Amino acid sequence: MNENDTPSYLESPAGERIAWLHDGENAEETGKCGFFWLGGYMSDMRGGKATALAHLAEARGRSAVRFDYSGHGASSGKLEDGTIGKWLEEAEMVFRQAAPGPRILVGSSMGGWIALLLYRKLMTEAPEEAARIRGLVLLAPAADMTEELMWRAFPPEAQDALMKEGRIEIPSQYGDAPYVITRELIEEGRKHLILPDGMDVHCPVRILQGDADPDVPWQHAHKTYESLRGDDVTFTLIKGGDHRLSSPNAIMLLGETAEALAVRADAATRRQQAPAQMH
Repeated sequence: MNENDTPSYLESPAGERIAWLHDGENAEETGKCGFFWLGGYMSDMRGGKATALAHLAEARGRSAVRFDYSGHGASSGKLEDGTIGKWLEEAEMVFRQAAPGPRILVGSSMGGWIALLLYRKLMTEAPEEAARIRGLVLLAPAADMTEELMWRAFPPEAQDALMKEGRIEIPSQYGDAPYVITRELIEEGRKHLILPDGMDVHCPVRILQGDADPDVPWQHAHKTYESLRGDDVTFTLIKGGDHRLSSPNAIMLLGETAEALAVRADAATRRQQAPAQMH
C-alpha cells in the first residue's frame, strides 16, 4: 500500500467531489468480507487507524474502502457547509458504488454515529444493501454528538453566539485548526438522533471505548450501547484509552475485533453457499 496513491472520486448528490481509496484485494473476486471505514469529524482517510485497517485488509486478503467526507481531506467543499445528513448521503454513496460485497463498517467518533445511521437508513430504504453490513465496529462512537456533546455542553453565551452569528470556533487539542460549529450543523443534526428512541440492529456490534476520553466520555458511549436493541452487542472499556485510541495496543484491538467479525461473516457466507453447491 502506497500512502501517496491518488484517490478516486465520486460526485455526491450535492455536487461535491468525494475522494476514496481502495486497499487490498478485489472483494468481488475473493468473496471475502471487507472493511468500510468511516472517519471522525475533522479527520481524514489517511489517519493512523484508517491506514492500519487498510494494512490489515492487505495482510488478510480482504478489501478495505475509506473515504473523506466533503470538507475533509482530499474531498471538495468547506467543513462549515457540512451537516450530518450531507455526510450520511456521501457515506451511502461510497458504500453502494465503491464497496461491493459483504462489509464490516468501522466508524470512529462521528463516524460511529454515521455508521449507525447508514445501517438504519439502508434497513429502511434498501434492505438488500443493509444485508451486506455484516457487523459494526464503533470506536468512541459520538452518537447524537451535535446535540449531546456540542449544543448541550455549550455554555449559554456560546449557544447565543451560535444562534446569532451562525457559527462559532472552538479550539482543538488535536491540531492548530479550530473546530467550526455551525447553527446548521446543530439544527440539521436533530433529524438524525439515535439515543432518544434507540434502534434495532441485526448484526454484531462491537463498541471500543477509552475510559480517559475527554471528547466522548465513556458514559456517553455506554448510552449508545444501551440504545442498541440486538442480541450481539458488546461494550469494551479500555483502561487509559483516550479519544484517538491510536496506541499500539488500541490499534491491535481494533484489528483483532474487525478481523474476528469478518472471519465470522466469511463462515456464514460459506454455510449459505454450501446447499447451493450440493445441488
